[in-house]
Amino acid sequence: MSYDFNLFVIGGGSGGIATARRAAQYGAKVGVAEFSRLGGTCVNRGCIPKKLMVYASHFPEVFEEAQGYGWSPVQSTLDWHKMIEAVQKELERLNGVYLRMLDNSEVQLFRGYAKFVDPHTLEIFESPNSSTASQRVSADKILIAVGGHPVTPNIPGIEHAIISDDMFLLKEQPKRVVILGGGYIGVEFACIMHGLGSEVTQIIRKEKILRGFDDDIRTQIQEGMQQHGVRILEGSVPTAIEKTEDGLKVTVCGKYEETVIGDIFLAATGRKPNLQNLGLDKAGVDLCQDAIAVDEYSRTSQPHIYAVGDCTDRINLTPVAINEGRAFADTEFGGKSRVMSYENVPSAVFSTPEAATVGLTEAQAREKHGDAVKVYRARFRPLYHTLTGREERVIVKLVVDETTDKVLGAHMVGASAAEIIQGVAIAVKMGAKKADFDATVGIHPSTSEEFVTLR
Repeated sequence: MSYDFNLFVIGGGSGGIATARRAAQYGAKVGVAEFSRLGGTCVNRGCIPKKLMVYASHFPEVFEEAQGYGWSPVQSTLDWHKMIEAVQKELERLNGVYLRMLDNSEVQLFRGYAKFVDPHTLEIFESPNSSTASQRVSADKILIAVGGHPVTPNIPGIEHAIISDDMFLLKEQPKRVVILGGGYIGVEFACIMHGLGSEVTQIIRKEKILRGFDDDIRTQIQEGMQQHGVRILEGSVPTAIEKTEDGLKVTVCGKYEETVIGDIFLAATGRKPNLQNLGLDKAGVDLCQDAIAVDEYSRTSQPHIYAVGDCTDRINLTPVAINEGRAFADTEFGGKSRVMSYENVPSAVFSTPEAATVGLTEAQAREKHGDAVKVYRARFRPLYHTLTGREERVIVKLVVDETTDKVLGAHMVGASAAEIIQGVAIAVKMGAKKADFDATVGIHPSTSEEFVTLR
């Protein structure tokens, strides 16, 4: 059969755009449909604006810490509107960059929402809820890269809550912030808003934040957040939200039985794939729970339809979606068959203090390797804070299989953790042994040198 495109991509986020450009480089005729701004969650409602706000939130502490080094006190206030405007201006610039990249790759962009008519045919609508299609296209292969969206819990008054998308568009800085959720989104926004000067209360169902991370990391971040002034109500849940003249009244039950008042209530309790109104049933694409089921080549139940990124709910990180998409394009259009490896994928939490990790946690390693696991860790006050007066602590940790001497995991809490672990991740990915770390000369004085001096 003759199709309009060799490949059509549903979704113009990081994964979709990376895939489209890679396929086009191999000579494929490629189309992309996106009804919102290019770049997806990461560029518009996630990684980029969040990290810019993280930077903004650090300045008050830097001003104060400078006094320990002899600088006179700095009196400064935050212009919330200027910060939000600057962040949005940068996002607009990035959208322009993505558009130019598609144009330069000769990828045809359709401004709209694509829905399946049959396994090879799509109709383009103005939005997900539109009823009239503007165009119809066909493709030999189709890639679904539609990402995910935040979900909110079913509690009375949840209509008064906001989601993470809304945090970047608040017209005024809230003086009091209540956050539900102990995952990385809830943790990061708790630290951001506290650093920017808001009073923050975080409600978490378990005793510790960041389920799935190494326990030492979880403990160190939680203690650090509390030391900085974030109030964490662990072992508790909100049972009702009520809008009052004084603000949002949140009733909390569990370990803490009290009422908390906030100007905003952020629900950060997880995300789900964006599969509504895609017409997957018409395409014959199977789901696994709430996500698209795929094999190791990102192939769905239809052999010519593929899916990458958060809509498959494997590892929901932007670089993973990009790698999955490029692996698909290399295999299908470049003659270079390869699959995405999900072992030793590094990640970071841009909290205050910051954390980063790669490989197995201590608990995962012990479950897999038993008594053969040996842990090396150091907890210390970094040189920077010897003059600031702050009681900050850094943790660096290696998890090692004593039988093979192989490093199974590396974890860190402290300034520049993401930058440091990114380098360490290369060694872990290559299968480095503890002896390789020991044989490496450290850069002194630095925090990173502790990884090669652990005994």
